[in-house]
Amino acid sequence: MTIKTLACVAVALLLALPVAHAAAAETAPKPPSAPGYTMPATETWDLASDGGEVYRIFVSKPAKDSEAPEDGYPVLYVLDGNAYFGSFAQARWVAEYLPVGKAIIVGVGYPGDEAWDVRRMNDFTAPLLDPPPRQWRSLAQYKSGARKPFLDFLTGTLRAEISRRYPVDPDRHSLFGHSLGGLFALHALYERPDAFHSIVAASPSMEWNEQGMLSEERAFTARLTGGKVGKTSRLMVVVGDQDTDDDPEPARALAERLDRLSGHGLRVRLLRYPDEVHVTVPARSVTDVMRFAFQIR
Repeated sequence: MTIKTLACVAVALLLALPVAHAAAAETAPKPPSAPGYTMPATETWDLASDGGEVYRIFVSKPAKDSEAPEDGYPVLYVLDGNAYFGSFAQARWVAEYLPVGKAIIVGVGYPGDEAWDVRRMNDFTAPLLDPPPRQWRSLAQYKSGARKPFLDFLTGTLRAEISRRYPVDPDRHSLFGHSLGGLFALHALYERPDAFHSIVAASPSMEWNEQGMLSEERAFTARLTGGKVGKTSRLMVVVGDQDTDDDPEPARALAERLDRLSGHGLRVRLLRYPDEVHVTVPARSVTDVMRFAFQIR
């Protein structure tokens, strides 16, 4: 075979390689699907309320060989757990050697893999006005107004189950809610001031029902200044200055009004993020929320 013939054969083989490789790829078995990632130090289980509503509960906790504090671990309940639990759990896990990591995060969500479930509107709100305000008309097709039984579930059934499963500090249960969840967090403060050690209302939807929450605020203020409220939660209001869904100005004014009640035992903090929009506030606020909820002051 001449050198010229050898060269032609080599070229032909090289040209055939891509075709052969493609054919082999078509016939080769596909690799098995890889398992999904499970974050360390977490658990997930479902729990039904007294009314039969089923919630997906996400828990991030210190390692089994970690020694619990003498009084038990502080607990932070994170509403919209499907969306936000992962951020809080990861932050707690990597900071487990710090005081803020020696705590328990409880995400309260719903069965399924969606970030938000339409049930949240019912759980977090007062009944939608009839007729509904113009900007809320599209939501009239969904249920609303079940915030009382949901608050009962948080402070009753769920809290009892968390206390049964884990060593927790009964005096240091805190709450985080965003958007409508932030509105619910304010309702929890006004309705049951002593139910939580600390409450964080992030980007609260103050405009719900034409700012109907203002009447609850006035009633709470009257009770507090009238000496009818004993121990009350600490409150942190978190907003993003670029939020176009929930104007940050009403939240700023809220914090200013409530701060005037410091002489009656209410402690209020306002935290503003200049560059954040509505949906980015929760992720941006994680470590600040954990410090507020878990550090003893």
